[in-house]
Amino acid sequence: MNEGTLGSARLLVFRVGTLACAAEVDLVREILPRLPTTRIPGAPSVVAGLVNVRGTLVTVVEGWRALGQLPPPPANGLPTAAQESQGSTIILELGSGESGGAAKSTDADDGAHKLIGFTVDEVLDMLAAGDTTLEGRQGLPGVDPTLVRAVGRRKGELIIVLDVAALLGPILTT
Repeated sequence: MNEGTLGSARLLVFRVGTLACAAEVDLVREILPRLPTTRIPGAPSVVAGLVNVRGTLVTVVEGWRALGQLPPPPANGLPTAAQESQGSTIILELGSGESGGAAKSTDADDGAHKLIGFTVDEVLDMLAAGDTTLEGRQGLPGVDPTLVRAVGRRKGELIIVLDVAALLGPILTT
């Protein structure tokens, strides 16, 4: 999908740190409470670890690290383990035509799709791209423009429409 066809897309809007981001709803398989992960030895720090989602192992990427943001501040004096349970894990499904890899795929998709978890601080809304004014991705402060499909404004708030394959593909192939 390019910026020209983004107008008809449905978007899931979520917050990662101070950024309001969005991903196409068609890529979202489900939204779960933040799941505890099992660390993968030797994996880059952006990879939080693995989770078991109904018998399928899914690699989970730490959203704030993937987007180059600051770590979340301590929440109400909670210990680190309790802080890490805050937020949500969005399970994304990338097709074989997109770059990226993940843990085991489901039997039903014959390996054509990969599941990837992406941690976010808060899921905000679902909207149609037509409900927001989309702009080019140039001059976006603090985010690599190659990871962005478009920038939108909704009710005065800046929303970054992420290129999920460009964001997660290189992380999971390392």
